Amino acid sequence: MIASNPSRILIARMSAIGDTILTLPVACALRAKFPDAFLAWVVEEKSAAMVVNHACLDEVLVLKRGWFTHPGRLLATRRLLRARRFDVTIDCQGMTKSALACWLSGARRRIGLRGAHGRELSPWLNNERIPSERPHVVDRSLDLLAPLGIQQPAVRWQLPLDDDSRQRMGEVIDRLELSGGYAVMNPGATWQSRRWEMDRFGRVAQHLGAQHSLPTLVVWGGAGERAAAEQIVAESAGHAVLAPPTTLFELAALIEGGRLFLSADTGPLHMAVAVGTPSIGLYGTTRPEESGPYGSSHAALQAEYQSGSHRQRRHADNRAMRLISAEMVCRQCDAMLTSCRE
Repeated sequence: MIASNPSRILIARMSAIGDTILTLPVACALRAKFPDAFLAWVVEEKSAAMVVNHACLDEVLVLKRGWFTHPGRLLATRRLLRARRFDVTIDCQGMTKSALACWLSGARRRIGLRGAHGRELSPWLNNERIPSERPHVVDRSLDLLAPLGIQQPAVRWQLPLDDDSRQRMGEVIDRLELSGGYAVMNPGATWQSRRWEMDRFGRVAQHLGAQHSLPTLVVWGGAGERAAAEQIVAESAGHAVLAPPTTLFELAALIEGGRLFLSADTGPLHMAVAVGTPSIGLYGTTRPEESGPYGSSHAALQAEYQSGSHRQRRHADNRAMRLISAEMVCRQCDAMLTSCRE
């Protein structure tokens, strides 16, 4: 069933900053195909900044965390969504809460994933279930658009990065004397099992400074990540500096100005891809083919996949990450920096 011209479309991707960024190409593809449609996105507060003010969206509906756990909140969400009279919803998350928002909207067509990626109650709440054999989150999400006549569209991000953030971070770069070029390292990750060793980040920073005359800016968020970032700076033999506290878009502006970005599998890695900075992702308990930095100008390193259920991998140690040596990362940095010069 193909709708020739759906007029009111809702995208559902609730949480996780990185996954929200990886879904932005859906909004871009829908706007390109249906320039006159009303296009909205329902999201939880944590990730709302990544879609608010996006050029392709007419409205962003922001829900508080736990909106689906109380009857009163469910009714309020139903009223909010039904007032928009959506005719098509796209469940890009494949979980109960995202599919529930689509169902509450009253849309007649509720498109979601079939198979392993249509999880929890989503197969029962969505009424058009699409198989996808492509593993990456970006590709799986775009495959959901096939019933609307959109087949493998060009991938565009259009992260809503504002000029004020760029200007403020440009002043920071000047103050830190990095205007001649810099790399960016992000030591944080939402799972402990995704984190790499700080002394190895420090050794890579030493290598970038000594071999490429490229200083490193270490970014962070929260007190725990700041301590890790300070350790990297201490281990860098003077080749790294600490970034100031930033908003999400100030972080994006710092990353956008970098020549290279290095991180584990976490939101800022996908932010780097969206702003066009060549990126290296480090992987242990997740798979690069599913959530690696998207596109040929980026790279992912994985020495071993630490398997198990989602819960087991989330709460595992970082054994698989420790199998990635500093030397492996330095070689990849060399290759990418050489390629960028050619």
